[in-house]
Amino acid sequence: MLEKKIPSTKNSPEIIINPDGVIKIRGRSISENVTEFFKPVFEWIDEYMKDPADPTVVDIRLEYFNSASAKIFIQLLQKLTYVKLKNKKVIFNWYYEDGDEDILERGEYFSSVLDVPFNFIKLK
Repeated sequence: MLEKKIPSTKNSPEIIINPDGVIKIRGRSISENVTEFFKPVFEWIDEYMKDPADPTVVDIRLEYFNSASAKIFIQLLQKLTYVKLKNKKVIFNWYYEDGDEDILERGEYFSSVLDVPFNFIKLK
């Protein structure tokens, strides 16, 4: 299984997913067809979940995302919480700019909906 890199555009985030258990999502996610954009990511995650690393570290550093992207992120993060069913650890790191209450609150919402703890990391 190889590392997958999807470069960012003005409408879509950079995504780096690594079989060693490092998943990074950063940038903006306002793509019209977010389902199509994330399709290869979900396929990779499905394959990864057969034998996930311990731990799996998910770094999320978003500037902005629309409601369609929010639904996809919930589905993606939900899928990654299943790492725990394999008796392995998953760590969610949610980065936000100092003063960006919107992104912080959305991260707190995801954490509560998924019922998993997030590490909230303030950027200066």
